[in-house]
Amino acid sequence: MTAVMNAVEITAPGGPEMLRMVKRPRPSPAAGEALIKVTAAGVNRPDIMQREGRYPPPPGASDIPGLEVAGTVTAVGDGVDAGMVGAEVCALVTGGGYAELCTAAAALCLPWPDGYDAVRAAVLPETFFTVWTNVFQRANLRRGETLLVHGGAGGIGTTAIQLARAFGATVLTTAGSDAKCEACLGLGAARAVNYNSEDFAAAVRDATGGDGVNVILDMVGGDYLRRNIGCLAAGGRLVQIALQRGAKGELDLSAVMLKRLTITGSTLRARSVTEKTAIADALRAHVWPLLNDQTVAPVMHKTFSLPEAAAAHAELDCGAHIGKVALTVD
Repeated sequence: MTAVMNAVEITAPGGPEMLRMVKRPRPSPAAGEALIKVTAAGVNRPDIMQREGRYPPPPGASDIPGLEVAGTVTAVGDGVDAGMVGAEVCALVTGGGYAELCTAAAALCLPWPDGYDAVRAAVLPETFFTVWTNVFQRANLRRGETLLVHGGAGGIGTTAIQLARAFGATVLTTAGSDAKCEACLGLGAARAVNYNSEDFAAAVRDATGGDGVNVILDMVGGDYLRRNIGCLAAGGRLVQIALQRGAKGELDLSAVMLKRLTITGSTLRARSVTEKTAIADALRAHVWPLLNDQTVAPVMHKTFSLPEAAAAHAELDCGAHIGKVALTVD
């Protein structure tokens, strides 16, 4: 086998044109890792942010973009069961996904769900890890509660709607067009609000009889903070996972106190393997059975080849996608 592989790198911060195909040294699995021959890789908003220079890789991570892959294990490092070689897995990685080969912590490799191909498996880890840890672990969404998901038509949103419904919650969501709202309703949302033509806070009050929602999953930030606080019921929980409209917003502390609210948030990429392993174990126990029996499934928007990575990023940049975008690797 050759000492190099094809990969996509970010030549400089900027637009999709900053992505280019290059030759890179083949990675080798360290202790606790598996080497995956990549068949497909998911494309996610953090990849866009990294390309723009706003989300640098954590120390020790590959500078090659790509946070989720699917393929076949070709080698393992010390401490990993050699029987893993040959397994078809999808994996959450800290970088390196846009390449022919990628290393991953063996504990973060999950089997392809029943009947899945590499493309559908590749788009699972980033969104399912994110939704599970934030909605179910941090916010502790419970059966019978109501969840508001901002950006319901994206990868995170389509995952959150389905998982919340599968575990017995009612879901309200926002999206940027009537077509996206229809897609969210088709996934099980009880109410979908086009935020370009309707005030989501008023819609939430109407949908809940003025009571508000129990949990909000927000990727917007900025001026959404004030309205999110107004949308929460007593004892409600706001989980912040991205800041598309900025890191600063107006907060009414009296409302937080009077309604006994919890405001939390998290990032995923820089968390330790130990922390991520706990999420992977929970997914394997509670979510993979739902994927195996098709109770939930990823929503696929479009697939590009690895040399078309710039076109895939442009697709996300335009904001018209519903669900996930993936790259295929020959």
